[in-house]
Amino acid sequence: MKVKSPKVNLFSLLRQLTREKWALGATIFSGKMIGLGLVLVAMMTIPGLLPTAAHAATAPAKPTDLETSMMNTMNTVWTLVAAFLVFGMQAGFVMLEAGFARKRETVNVLMECVFDTCLCGILFYAVGYAFMFGWGNGFIGWHGDPAGKISGSWFFLQNTPETYGSTGIPVIAHWIFQYAFADTCSTIVSGAMIGRTSFRGDILYSIGITGFIYPIIGHWAWGPDGFLALMGSKGNFFESLGQGFRDFAGSTVVHTIGGVASLAGAIVLGPRIGRIFKRDDKEKGGMPPGHNMLVAAVGTFILWFGWYGFNPGSTLSAMDVQGIGRVATNTTLAACAGGMIAMMAGLWWGDTKGKFDMGFTLNGCLGGLVAITCPCYWVSPLGATLLGAVAGLVVFGAMYFIEWLRIDDPVGAVAVHGFCGIWGTLSLGLFASGQFGATGPTGPDNSAPVTGLFYGGGWSVFEAQAIGTFTIAIAVFVVTFAMMFIINKLPNPWRLRVEEHGETGLGGLDVFDHGIEVYPAQDDEVSLSGLFDKGIKLPAEA
Repeated sequence: MKVKSPKVNLFSLLRQLTREKWALGATIFSGKMIGLGLVLVAMMTIPGLLPTAAHAATAPAKPTDLETSMMNTMNTVWTLVAAFLVFGMQAGFVMLEAGFARKRETVNVLMECVFDTCLCGILFYAVGYAFMFGWGNGFIGWHGDPAGKISGSWFFLQNTPETYGSTGIPVIAHWIFQYAFADTCSTIVSGAMIGRTSFRGDILYSIGITGFIYPIIGHWAWGPDGFLALMGSKGNFFESLGQGFRDFAGSTVVHTIGGVASLAGAIVLGPRIGRIFKRDDKEKGGMPPGHNMLVAAVGTFILWFGWYGFNPGSTLSAMDVQGIGRVATNTTLAACAGGMIAMMAGLWWGDTKGKFDMGFTLNGCLGGLVAITCPCYWVSPLGATLLGAVAGLVVFGAMYFIEWLRIDDPVGAVAVHGFCGIWGTLSLGLFASGQFGATGPTGPDNSAPVTGLFYGGGWSVFEAQAIGTFTIAIAVFVVTFAMMFIINKLPNPWRLRVEEHGETGLGGLDVFDHGIEVYPAQDDEVSLSGLFDKGIKLPAEA
């Protein structure tokens, strides 16, 4: 039997559509056309803004003025965001140092960190930036481009060009980023000198480190004509080596300078009164416990978070998307490995054997972060994990070594920043993977990759790193030791070491220099001490 199906008339169906359905259909169709148009526009414009691999057949097109302006804007915003993250590390330093300090020296720690931040800003504006990033000679900078386009010194940020070098970033934005670095170096030093440094002595040595030692010696590695930065090139220092000194984000320039200056200061000061070392008394010796490990742990995490500005921000380029991601990943893995290995070392060996020690774990994380700061751009994630693990062992061994030398370093600044800074700088010569070259304002340039020993690159990179880091470490120690020694010979109250009664008196250094305790008793506080002792009656029973 044949079934008849009704004939469907297209026009009759169209006539059945309501006005609302017509409107809905038109809206959907228009939206799809607009979306398709945006996709086509993006396909035509975005590839011109993002870095792509160069091919032999076609050279990359030169960016237009608009594209260059957009890239410079993005790079500047990225650099400023990174600067704000690095500056936020000051909160981490304050909490870390205060947590490891004893209660009676906590206010002094807080005040030193706050004051150093203020002092550093003024000094780095007045002279520090010019000394470090200006042109001059291999040892110190002070003025503009030697080509003569801009004359006059850069002191007080005068006579500077609109942008720094070829980065496309305004000098004023580069200044705020580098100021945060300088402030970090200054704050490191106070950690090893806790509890016995007079506040006026702190003012004097902070002027020396922030205004002169850090920027002048930092110029050697990061200045446009620093002798370590130009090392190995034609007509410059150690030309036969063929390698320059590399320190991507400052394992040596920031952390080793800070750590070695800490060592010099701690030696000149001597230990805190009452400090007993293990080699003198195995039962009573050892580091006095920190008064608040909760604060120290939170401070460590804040520092870790700030390191995502410290390392990735040193690309100075939002266009190097692969570089930023790689550096952030390497930073994370090194910190994780350092913390785990330091914790296990404390569990297996030493006075903390059998215990999961918080102090070693926190400093292990920080040691991994310090170590990866130099090689973070040039190593693979595997290399970052391995060198971070070694940093955890370096922290553990160095802290015992410093204790054996009878040097009082309450927070482990020398081990974390000094020893791990040197290790991280040397590790580039071992773990550089031979894949990555240099970052840039328009993207990476991997035409001349850096290759370490473990990847078939030989010893040349390692040798350059060793020359650079040990040159800086020795110079910093000699100059800082001399400065600290002279300040310690001044009469009180400007002497580096506080008077004995200021350190041991009621309330300690906090009350002596600042007139307040970190946890002052409140008038409305009620003490329950002895409340339930035999023979004591409650107020209602009296």
